[in-house]
Amino acid sequence: MKKSILLVLLISFAIGCKPKQNVVDPQLDKKAEVAIKGNWSIVSVTYPGSDYIKVTSFDLADSKCFVGSTWKFISNNNKGEMAINSSNCTAFNSPITWFINRDGDFVLKITNGVKSKKVTEGYILKVANQTADSFQLIDKINVGGKIVDVVYKFQKI
Repeated sequence: MKKSILLVLLISFAIGCKPKQNVVDPQLDKKAEVAIKGNWSIVSVTYPGSDYIKVTSFDLADSKCFVGSTWKFISNNNKGEMAINSSNCTAFNSPITWFINRDGDFVLKITNGVKSKKVTEGYILKVANQTADSFQLIDKINVGGKIVDVVYKFQKI
């Protein structure tokens, strides 16, 4: 009887102490990644209240500065580069690392010349409306206590 009670306690302890899981699913969506391989440009950045509210995208610049920015995605090694080249904004260019997991999360690190494994922070956006010539990345931001979507529309160049 003591052995069965001990066994039940051990099993319940093992089930109750489930190890922590990764927030981002490490299983990659290779099909989605291959679909965005190549050179792209952001053709629009939209969000509710964009005429009145400024949004700083990727902690780099005003979201409007990203219209016309160029992005290169290399799917076989999940590297690439991005460049802000709008005439009204400060120019910026950086290598990036990225991947898309099976949940549709686009995970981006702007490495700015640092080895990607030393960059511990990044951005998680949702991939949406993916076609051969366009796709969207959607970021969620807090504006006055309300969560709104910032939509970056990419067009193949």
